[in-house]
Amino acid sequence: MSIVAGVDFGTLSVRVSIVDSRRGRLGSGTADYPLIRKKEEPDHATQSHADHMDALATATQRALAEAGVEGGQVEALALDTTGSSVVPVGEGLQPLDDYYLWCDHRAWREAALITETARRMNLEAIQWCGGTYSSEWGFSKLLHWLRHNPDRRGRMVTALEHCDMVAAVLCGITDPLQAPRSICAMGHKWMWNAGLGGLPPEEFLTAVDPLLAGVRSKLAGRYATSEEIAGRLTPEWAAKLGFRAGIPIPVGAFDAHWDAIGAGVREGDVVNVIGTSTCIMAIGRDVKLIPGVCGVVQGSVHPRMTGVEAGLSATGDIFDAIARRAGSNIVAISQGLEGYRAGQTGLLRLTWDNGDRTVLVNPELGGVTLGWNLTHTAQDEVFAAIEGTAFHTRVILERMEEYGVPIRRVINGGGVPQKNEVLNRVYASVLNKPVLVPDSEVTSLGSAIFAFLAAGAFKTIEEAQDALCPSYRTVEPGPAAAKVYQELYPLYRKLYFGLGRAGAEAIAAGDVLPALRRIAAQARANA
Repeated sequence: MSIVAGVDFGTLSVRVSIVDSRRGRLGSGTADYPLIRKKEEPDHATQSHADHMDALATATQRALAEAGVEGGQVEALALDTTGSSVVPVGEGLQPLDDYYLWCDHRAWREAALITETARRMNLEAIQWCGGTYSSEWGFSKLLHWLRHNPDRRGRMVTALEHCDMVAAVLCGITDPLQAPRSICAMGHKWMWNAGLGGLPPEEFLTAVDPLLAGVRSKLAGRYATSEEIAGRLTPEWAAKLGFRAGIPIPVGAFDAHWDAIGAGVREGDVVNVIGTSTCIMAIGRDVKLIPGVCGVVQGSVHPRMTGVEAGLSATGDIFDAIARRAGSNIVAISQGLEGYRAGQTGLLRLTWDNGDRTVLVNPELGGVTLGWNLTHTAQDEVFAAIEGTAFHTRVILERMEEYGVPIRRVINGGGVPQKNEVLNRVYASVLNKPVLVPDSEVTSLGSAIFAFLAAGAFKTIEEAQDALCPSYRTVEPGPAAAKVYQELYPLYRKLYFGLGRAGAEAIAAGDVLPALRRIAAQARANA
């Protein structure tokens, strides 16, 4: 028997789970931290490193109390975080600013410049992250910071992903050359590719902007997969967390990647990690380049396979925003959604409220809803948004299959599917595939699995998954709903590529609104 701690830093809170190798999760604790948004600058989204670490200590104490175990029994600690969430640091790895959170889109100009330069210089690395660089990724965020902080940029020693920063702090690492560098994070968000010599070359970075001169060397460190150890817990942080000093901490990774591990992902599976946003994860042994997909990285998700990441820039955030604008909350506004039928609202919603992560990779897009009439409600819009995120997910899965990613099972992981059966039902019918939903929440379970590997409790990820991952319940497609969505999907797809692609030719969309009205009328008649 072995006991470990799995840590998951999400967008708004951190969760710590105490997990037993035989009995599973013994207890969990959470603690919130503020997300700094600015109404006058909607692309702004930052968080404080100090807030993160204070929340970690609080959540750990709560987890130990709920689990009813002594901290000295915990044999290892592993952590995942959001990403790309980037912090510039100075001497001693001290933060020079707040994190640019993953959903901070201020760097859209920098991302466009990186993309243009990469295409002009035929940089092969850009193809491995979908052919378009994103404002959600590391180099664009760092360049934005360098451009807007001339008084501090001279003090920057390096920049770190959140998962690497937390691991370094917990292990007492202050030398940037000794800092862990997650291949998961650096491969998907910084164009690091072992087969191409690591990070993009210096001449490319300086061609983007001379401010990036020397940054490549500053991003040195110990690049590693999560089977390797970042370091060991310092006495200082052992006292704050209530653990014993010296326990191993493996190299961290992104939350969605380890959520996929916790959901039991195997080759041939796709895991939709649905929360504030959606990350769509898959693994394979022989995966090709996939245009418009965020990343294809050897050693991410599963250290011995190639990880594929795609996703939606907002999902739960969209549902919450609709409810908030209506002066309500998503729990209240969702009451009664179970009675809705496919297409009955007459609305077709393109869920670009926070831009498009995949496959267009365009942060400049905004949400579009077609088909409004004078009687529509916010509840109608929420249902249409659920349908819209499902349609967008289908676009992504079709792109992945087109380029050789086998999809035999679809697993809906993350927090939203645990609470929203309507969403699971809609996704199954839109995808026209059974959707598997874990019987219990998997958040932080992936972290625990990597902690068990570090502690030597299991020999392989698969062995740990067999022992710890929950079973599934199956949500089957509704035949009538699937038929309606099969009619709606071509309309969605036409609008998705016609409205969302810069330079796209004008689309003939005169059939869309009449079709929505006809399908809605038929749904009401069938009801």
